[in-house]
Formats: sequence, C-alpha cells, structure tokens
Amino acid sequence: MQLEDIQKLSCEDRYNYFLSVVGEEREIWILVNEEKQFLKIFSEDEGFEYLPVWPSLEFAQVYCESVTETLKPKNIGLPEFFKKWVPGLQGDGLEVGVFPGSDATVWIMAPSEIKDDIQDELSSGW
Repeated sequence: MQLEDIQKLSCEDRYNYFLSVVGEEREIWILVNEEKQFLKIFSEDEGFEYLPVWPSLEFAQVYCESVTETLKPKNIGLPEFFKKWVPGLQGDGLEVGVFPGSDATVWIMAPSEIKDDIQDELSSGW
C-alpha cells in the first residue's frame, strides 16, 4: 500500500496498521520543535490535550509538511516509551493520539491502554 492510501484508511484501520508497524519496528515517532519540546494538540471539542504519534518517519514527515510550525520527527524506542513516556503522559494528564489521518481523525486513548495494546501486539508476533 502507498503512503496516501494508508493515510486515507479509517481511524480504526490506521490504528491497527500503527500497531503492526510498531510491533515490527519497536519504535514510535513524535514531533518536536526547535526547543526539543514535543508537539501537543489541544482538542477544543473534547477539552483535552494529546500527544500525536506515528508508526514511521515517513508519516510523521508528511504531517510536518501540513503545519506552519517548524517541527521535525523524533523516534522513541518502545522501552523508553513504556518506562518514561507512559508515566510522564499520565502524570501530565495527556492522552495519546494515534496516527492522525489526512481527514483529521485520530484514535485517542490513555497512555496505559496504548502500552497494553503494543505489548499485546509484541507478544502475538512471536
């Protein structure tokens, strides 16, 4: 499948694609600005903030091209994500927005839930 086709998948299908790629590559991608601060998106409709994450560099780069702010992709290995990021996000009251699509939809979940789903994917891959 091509990049554009994957981005046009439904929110749930993109989430499943995310899990399979992350299970294989063992890393996720976020965006950071020039001060190395990670991108947080505030959902006006729902009244919460989330950390957008992508399954690969290519998808994160495509998102960078669609925003005016200067951002660059940064990868986080799963051990670091599980040990440092999940507790940090929970402590800050942030959700995780998995693989924002070209249609502006995003799969939102608690950091502990995405950790569980990724761990399930890792264990089913063996």
